[in-house]
Amino acid sequence: MTTSGVQVLGARALNRALLARQLLLERVRRPVLDVLTHLVGLQAQAPDAPYYGLWSRLAGFRPDELAEPLRGRAVVRATMMRGTLHAVTSADCLALRMLAQPTMERAVRTSTDYDGQRVAGVAVAEVLAVGAELLTEAPRTPAELRVLCAARWPGHDPDSLSYAVRALVPTVQVPPRGIWGVGGVARVTPVRAWLGQPVRPDPDPAGLVPRYLAAFGPATAADLATWSGRTGVRPLLEQLRPQLRVFADEHGRELFDVPGAPLPSADTAAPVRLLAPYDNVLLAHADRARVVPEEHRARLLSKNGIVPGTVLVDGFVQGTWEVRRGRGPARLTVRPFRSLTSEQAGRLSDEAASAAEFAARDGPVEVAIEDAG
Repeated sequence: MTTSGVQVLGARALNRALLARQLLLERVRRPVLDVLTHLVGLQAQAPDAPYYGLWSRLAGFRPDELAEPLRGRAVVRATMMRGTLHAVTSADCLALRMLAQPTMERAVRTSTDYDGQRVAGVAVAEVLAVGAELLTEAPRTPAELRVLCAARWPGHDPDSLSYAVRALVPTVQVPPRGIWGVGGVARVTPVRAWLGQPVRPDPDPAGLVPRYLAAFGPATAADLATWSGRTGVRPLLEQLRPQLRVFADEHGRELFDVPGAPLPSADTAAPVRLLAPYDNVLLAHADRARVVPEEHRARLLSKNGIVPGTVLVDGFVQGTWEVRRGRGPARLTVRPFRSLTSEQAGRLSDEAASAAEFAARDGPVEVAIEDAG
């Protein structure tokens, strides 16, 4: 369909484009570093999330394929897009981390964890320099950093000081945090201390555009802003317009894309998939209708910002899932939002069983698929 010579892409066409670019139409065999580069990282607020994110995309994925690069420092868990924790290649951390700095600066100005009046008289530059030294001496937890800030600046609010350091000094969370089946408290150290070189101080934000579109496009300017956490992205798109393809969505909004990126037919078959908690598929667009039906959107909203694992049926979110471990057998529970056809239910059962097999650590993981509701 075209309007005024511009091809219009409906929600299903955008859905299939997103699934293709996110490697969710068919599991592939590609190196983990290659996939993390293509996806510009995977959300990692939950330590296991990037493992499930790779499992849902890669054929035969094993946890060690991510755990070993994390131990070897080829992959890091760092604050990146939107000021959220991502598992990214070390190369991308060095190249892109400072693009998140405006987001982090806004967070410090607006966060309830930071009270400027209670640290008045302390220069921010001094706080960050001293904080970086303290974290270089040894990776530290937020509580440990707070104690050291209290000793260094008595009479000033240590919570605000430690928060400013953790937000504004480029850091990584060090293993064993984030290692499959190991866990551990979150300790951070500066990127420079961990990787042996500093982050690039002035990366060009225009470089993000083609990478975002290759992994999440076609997309609007608002979508790019949502994913990146940056303001003023429209000039970047206008700068690159001669190099981009332009479509429109059903609401008449401009969609930008990189030439040659996959655009499958809207009727392309999509498998049942269990997406990781916090998967960027759900978080990388201002308008999530390409993957989250409007009638189910409220089910994914959470006051504490938790984004559950989700179930894709025919490419769209139709349920949630979680693994719970504790006393007794671990259990993977699936909660469909609606009744499924017998074929869909069978495929969901198979995918859940595969996820349970992947999740098994100390013993089998039971599967429970609840009634739709």
